[in-house]
Amino acid sequence: MEKSIKDEWLGNNGQLAVYPKSEEEIVSILEYANNRGKEVQVIGGGTKRGFGGLTESVPILLSLTDYKGIVEHTPGDMTLTVKAGTTFKELQEYLAPHKQMIPLDPAWPEYATIGGIVAANESGPKRLGYGSARDAVIGLKIAYPDGSIIRAGGKVVKNVAGYDMNKLFIGSMGTLGVITEVTVKLRPLPKYESVILLTFPTCDFHTIRSFTITLLDSMMEPAAIELLSPSLCEKLTGKKYYTLAIGFEDIESSVHYQEEFVKSIQPAETEMKILQQEEAEQFWKRFYMISPHGRQPPSSDGIEVSLKIGVMNLHIINVIKESERLKDIVSSAVQAHGGLGHGLCHIHLKGTEEEMLLVINEMRSAVAKLGGYVIVKHLPLAFRKKIDIWGEKPSTFFLLEGIKVKIDPNKILNAKRFVGGI
Repeated sequence: MEKSIKDEWLGNNGQLAVYPKSEEEIVSILEYANNRGKEVQVIGGGTKRGFGGLTESVPILLSLTDYKGIVEHTPGDMTLTVKAGTTFKELQEYLAPHKQMIPLDPAWPEYATIGGIVAANESGPKRLGYGSARDAVIGLKIAYPDGSIIRAGGKVVKNVAGYDMNKLFIGSMGTLGVITEVTVKLRPLPKYESVILLTFPTCDFHTIRSFTITLLDSMMEPAAIELLSPSLCEKLTGKKYYTLAIGFEDIESSVHYQEEFVKSIQPAETEMKILQQEEAEQFWKRFYMISPHGRQPPSSDGIEVSLKIGVMNLHIINVIKESERLKDIVSSAVQAHGGLGHGLCHIHLKGTEEEMLLVINEMRSAVAKLGGYVIVKHLPLAFRKKIDIWGEKPSTFFLLEGIKVKIDPNKILNAKRFVGGI
């Protein structure tokens, strides 16, 4: 297999790349690797190649890009079963004529596969209205390292028998098994949507907090309330202010009713712009392309880093504020956004090695005081070796480690791509 600079830069590559087209071929590859103690890296669209892992190359790269397609769609039950290598964009385009959708909004949907999204528990700003992969997935089919196949969950929404084994694999970064099929519950495609851009030229964080509390405590049902840093807002809208991007999705009359409510509580000295339907769709499309990803070649003007931060809901304001302070440390870009309603924040940076390591440590120190966590979602291999991308091990680490040993005793799958170097 011919390697690119990108592969060497990010690691998680394979000396031999294999592209199975059936579940039987996936099983055969895993059995071969497990019996010979050969490590395997599992890859979908490649967007998360820079997320975890400390090895440039292992013997086998198992790519699921050719293992794609719809297995079963039951429009009446609003469920969909699909092969793991299918891209998210392909799925949404397939469902659109049925006026249905998967309630997730991952970054880079044209590249990200449903298997990778589930393995990383990926979600976007509309997590407030949609939930995460853990909420959307009702069933999984997984190939274990020894070649055995198991099913977790089922193909119907009302499936309550036994433990919810899905959650064991969702977010495990492919360290326990290869997800071959995913069953998700669907929701109707919204008939209308809009995005309210509420800018705060005076940088009044107390006003941002008070407004957000009023909106969250109301009867309104926004799909997203995303706080944008001034630098990110400038990239998306041309205005360099702290800005709330408030998304509504419903029938048109309901969307406009909620817009009127937001107008009625609009704080003084703020500016409002409403993007309707096509403009709103284009805004989110641009938004989903702001983060660095594993398919990109290395940047020529600095190291690109992406941080995922989890804090209690409104502490997002503190994190975004802290991200702006990082501009005094970083010589290049700092762009941040966070969900006021679900508590997840993302910061995308670019700079020198020394700057990036300093920023990660500074951010972890600040977020620890808020009782949160910082995960490094994208970082070149050489610098992943210098910092623990997951941070401190959780108190439940011994359970995670025990599960890994039980399922993958030879440690062949996605080595060191999960918490604590699992």
